[in-house]
Amino acid sequence: MAQERKLVSIVVPFFNEGEGVEYFYQAICTIFDQVPDYSFEVVCVDDGSHDDTLNKLIDIVGLDPRFRVIEFSRNFGKEAALTAGINAAKGDAVIPFDADLQDPPELIPTLITEWQQGADVVLARRVDRSVDSFLKRKTAGMFYRFHNLISSVKIPENVGDFRLMNRAVVDALNQLPERQRFMKGLFAWVGFKTAVVDYTRNSRAVGTTKFSGWKLWNFALEGFTSFSTTPLKVWFYIGGVGALLTFFYATFIILRTLIYGVDIPGYASLLVAVLFFGSLQLISVGMLGEYMGRIYMETKQRPLYVVRARYEDKNEP
Repeated sequence: MAQERKLVSIVVPFFNEGEGVEYFYQAICTIFDQVPDYSFEVVCVDDGSHDDTLNKLIDIVGLDPRFRVIEFSRNFGKEAALTAGINAAKGDAVIPFDADLQDPPELIPTLITEWQQGADVVLARRVDRSVDSFLKRKTAGMFYRFHNLISSVKIPENVGDFRLMNRAVVDALNQLPERQRFMKGLFAWVGFKTAVVDYTRNSRAVGTTKFSGWKLWNFALEGFTSFSTTPLKVWFYIGGVGALLTFFYATFIILRTLIYGVDIPGYASLLVAVLFFGSLQLISVGMLGEYMGRIYMETKQRPLYVVRARYEDKNEP
């Protein structure tokens, strides 16, 4: 009796990628043909696209039963789309993947080989990011170093969402209840036996990135606050040092006044001191607000996403 082939799920978020849907379909199907010993499904999550992305994905479902589409009721963000796809994946292994083809689909057979050799998680690490801008490379490096400095959960540097996870890892991820999700951190938090495969990043097949500098900054802030309370502790120490310096300065002023008498008031120095410490207070309150805002959002218990419709081959089991 022939052994049943294992199923590998590819999870792909889409947001306004209409120009690249056909390129993605052709590229991913070519890879499937290179791994005939496995079955594949592709879970496509349309994250509220405004172009013809959804229509093109639905057309593919009609042509290829390996494809399924989840349509969100609006744009909920990539982290929500990844979560929805991972929740819906049926495979023995799950591979999150970007529709822009910057991460080469040709690496998928290598990830599967490492998995079959015993790894629970196989990370795809970018060793060459020359296609990205200088600023993006530098800020990404700063983010990884700073995050790993302040957090007990270490995120592998230059590793994105592209990876393979076996069913045990996926089940562990699906048990995590938080709404404010930083998937790179969650992937690292669950642990498991991990292997690493290096690759060179490609240019986008078509279109432009949907992540602006402002979105990337907020994404980084989500990472810092999701896995570390160090930013809060830092302000405690800053406040302590400031209070100590103020005490010494006040002692100096009192002694100087007793010895030399009252000096002419210095309005400039007083203004600088007030503005400096006032700014520190505002920054510290803002940092506290970031954490309180995340607590507030978690307590609402709203679902992470809302599905408007699902599209799949009804003849599939």
